[in-house]
Amino acid sequence: MVHQYKNNGYNIVLDVNSGAIHVVDDVTYDVIELFEDNSAKEIIEKLVDRYPQTEIEEAIQEVNELKDNEELFTEDTYKERIIDFKKRQTVVKALCLHIAHDCNLACRYCFAEEGEYHGRRALMSFEVGKKALDFLVANSGNRVNLEVDFFGGEPLMNWDVVKQLVEYGRSLEKSNNKKFRFTLTTNGILLNDEILEFVNKEMGNIVLSIDGRKEINDKMRPFRGGQGSYDIIVPKFQKVAESRDQMNYYVRGTFTHNNLDFSKDVLHLADLGFKQISVEPV
Repeated sequence: MVHQYKNNGYNIVLDVNSGAIHVVDDVTYDVIELFEDNSAKEIIEKLVDRYPQTEIEEAIQEVNELKDNEELFTEDTYKERIIDFKKRQTVVKALCLHIAHDCNLACRYCFAEEGEYHGRRALMSFEVGKKALDFLVANSGNRVNLEVDFFGGEPLMNWDVVKQLVEYGRSLEKSNNKKFRFTLTTNGILLNDEILEFVNKEMGNIVLSIDGRKEINDKMRPFRGGQGSYDIIVPKFQKVAESRDQMNYYVRGTFTHNNLDFSKDVLHLADLGFKQISVEPV
């Protein structure tokens, strides 16, 4: 398969099967367009009113050389190996469980409508989560390492079910030759020592949501009553980072038009002692 297009004054030809890209002159571009469906004589007859015959013949010769070198009109060597993907067994390696369709903050940029995702506020039951893990194991093929992220809303609002699902996942590992890697994304409001102990034992990673400087975070990540969350979460997040030896976590911030100087938020998070930092656009 050959794909031709013009861009910024260049005639570009892509040979899809080989990956070769050619920048050619006008006569060669037009020869290539006619090459597969016409003989050399026919190509000359169709182009001779636009280009000198010698130039057309030279272009045909060059295209033939490129074809012989498998740089143009290359054979699709995988054609016979293509299977019907619709009939292929689906392999699933990871799930994001919306364990809590609810949240205890009212972040102004939240795509999830404060956790409810334009629906009713609800918490996932253990039975639903159990079926999700069963589905993952059943559809993971021969993959050993599986990933499950507890997300929301705010997952810690459904902490008992999170713990039950981690324990259930662990019970599936040996008999199914699987290994679960659990992760957690949290705003930190409900973090405590008991939760942190469990997270450090069972969670491969934890994502801590904070937007940076106090004035930025508290403007964008307030409680529903309007009060800020910064003073509550910063000491907890610092404790998480140190308890995990500054590894296997990251603080994640969101920047908007309100803090286009978000580099200051990155520096602020670094000044707080965090080594793993991610700040992303809304």
